[in-house]
Amino acid sequence: MATPIIDLLLLVATVLDLQRGATASMVHGIAAIYIGVSIAFGHQMIAWADRYFLFWFKGGENPRSRKAYGRDHAYQERHGWFRHLAAYIIGSSFLLIMIWWIGDPARTEAFMNIVRMWGVILVIDFIISFSYTLWPKKVPAKKIE
Repeated sequence: MATPIIDLLLLVATVLDLQRGATASMVHGIAAIYIGVSIAFGHQMIAWADRYFLFWFKGGENPRSRKAYGRDHAYQERHGWFRHLAAYIIGSSFLLIMIWWIGDPARTEAFMNIVRMWGVILVIDFIISFSYTLWPKKVPAKKIE
């Protein structure tokens, strides 16, 4: 429940530092990436951590036993890519707004580099994620004992 508050504090600290004359760096950019990923994947990451906590400390079901194959796996991969796209849109929007707000391209060049690099990563993720639609992940053959 504190995640949105932490996200807001991180964004405010980044903007204040930049307004005080700091040159944008990868550290400032990571703040925007973190916020985008936190919003797009936050619930999913917390659910993942909860499943593993239950497994490790409460004797719950092994999360690794729920592997998906075929169409289900392809759907999960595509869905994950759309979340990644949402994180990119949110994070890049924050970066572009900060570039506009600061108004000094020399001081915010690192932000544009981050947007470009993240865009390349997004394209690579698209190729991998959607490849499972064409070539579905198959159920592994059981070992003969």
